[in-house]
Amino acid sequence: MTRFRKIALVAGFILVPVLAGGFALQAREVRSGAQLLDQVLTFVHLRYVDTLDANALYEKAARGLVKELGDPYTELFSPEQMAEFTRSTNGRYAGLGMEITPIGAYVTVGKVFPDTPAERGGVMEGDRIMQIDTFPARGWTTQQVQNKLLGLPDTEVKVTFGRPGVPEPIKMSFRRAEVKVPAVRYTLMLDDRTGYIPIERFSENTTADVQAAVVSLRARGAKGIILDVRGNPGGILDQAISTTNLFLPQGKEVASVRGRGDMQRFVSESQPIAADIPLVVLTNGGSASASEIVAGALQDYDRALVIGTPSFGKGLVQSVYPLDGGYALKITTGKWYTPVGRSIQRERKTGDALLLDPITDTAPADTSVTDRPEYKSVGGRTVYGGGGITPDVRLEADTISTLEQNLAKVLLPNTGPFFSVLGEMALELKGKVQPDFELKAEWVEDLYTRLDTAGVEIDREVWEGGRRWADRYLEERIARTAYGDTLATRRRIKDDNQLRKAMELLRKGNTQDELFVAAKAENARPQRSSAANRGGSN
Repeated sequence: MTRFRKIALVAGFILVPVLAGGFALQAREVRSGAQLLDQVLTFVHLRYVDTLDANALYEKAARGLVKELGDPYTELFSPEQMAEFTRSTNGRYAGLGMEITPIGAYVTVGKVFPDTPAERGGVMEGDRIMQIDTFPARGWTTQQVQNKLLGLPDTEVKVTFGRPGVPEPIKMSFRRAEVKVPAVRYTLMLDDRTGYIPIERFSENTTADVQAAVVSLRARGAKGIILDVRGNPGGILDQAISTTNLFLPQGKEVASVRGRGDMQRFVSESQPIAADIPLVVLTNGGSASASEIVAGALQDYDRALVIGTPSFGKGLVQSVYPLDGGYALKITTGKWYTPVGRSIQRERKTGDALLLDPITDTAPADTSVTDRPEYKSVGGRTVYGGGGITPDVRLEADTISTLEQNLAKVLLPNTGPFFSVLGEMALELKGKVQPDFELKAEWVEDLYTRLDTAGVEIDREVWEGGRRWADRYLEERIARTAYGDTLATRRRIKDDNQLRKAMELLRKGNTQDELFVAAKAENARPQRSSAANRGGSN
């Protein structure tokens, strides 16, 4: 016993200098690396052919270091960028009520929200922002445009728009107003038993919006509910946790964050309002971040059946650290995990953090599960890790034929004129169509003519071959403009095979367990492609 104790003591003493030596070696490596960086900076500053400001040189070095991390979510903010980041995440600022996107030389209006200064002023989707006040906006980024459009409530801003088909620029004057875009813009009963809740974002009112929607739908007879987070990029964490809590019992872990030796758990804190109603969650490659937290937790606890394609896989946590001179470092410090321990993050390289398919408008989705780690849900069902949320029923969105893709490839680079013309036609037909209207051939021909007038040249053969793709956009825009989102969604069901499948399975399951049984039988059936169901893809 004494001899063993002596050996242990000797071993213990040996351990200390080994550790100390390790720290000393690490310190020497740090000093050596710092010396290398300092020498390079010194020679560049003193000997480089062009004179460089010392501060600018250090900033370039810092940005180079951040870039070399290969993490698309880690960024070095300048003082101006930090101010904008703070405003976009914490502030409540006034604007016009538009979504904007860069197209060609100008930032273009992608969506106009209802009951906003933009809608009241007559702004249309597809309008190009050419000038803001006295500042020409050609070549501006969306951030530059946003900085000029946002401001204090009730202040004036003048905007000049270019509209396809209108030869002269359109000058408008607006009074900025606080714009609150609802997370759930509408709900509807898809049939006599299925309620539908599309969640567009996780903003400050998402939980309240979803709760009100659930209560309303159940009062209207809903026996099952579909939560649609397809294309939802995420948002506020607390809202994701509390929205999940609407369907999960109190005291359940919803998600956790793991960093360097640290773990933080997020738990449901309230009693649910809908603990038993059968639930389906629809996901696709555009479902990210907070959307994945909700889908992952509900799947892990066997509280929802997930249908669609794998989600985006945005499962990293960023922390912001203030630096000298007003700079700040937003750096990845952890990863999100679902309740059973699945990482949400899908590994990707710098530059493809927001890589979208221009035709499907979703991130490329890997539907294969052969190389993904398997986990067990609380109820023993197999769920998959490896990044993103893998649906229980994997079903691609309704595919478009080769001929339709050919037309899409012509129109997508011209989305400004395309959506502008769609908007013009929809406004003209508003009040002239009934809810059960059928798309007329002369409307489609008028669309082709107007696009040609707007400078969008489309080969006639390409147009005729892929017309079904354009037809869907025209029909949807007319329905939405004339009767709102609910009718547009109802008419879109025939082309939305994921939504149709959710409705079909919910009709087979009066409980969540019965829904899982129906889904298992569905997965056992041989699958046919959407194109095959339509008679082939040309």
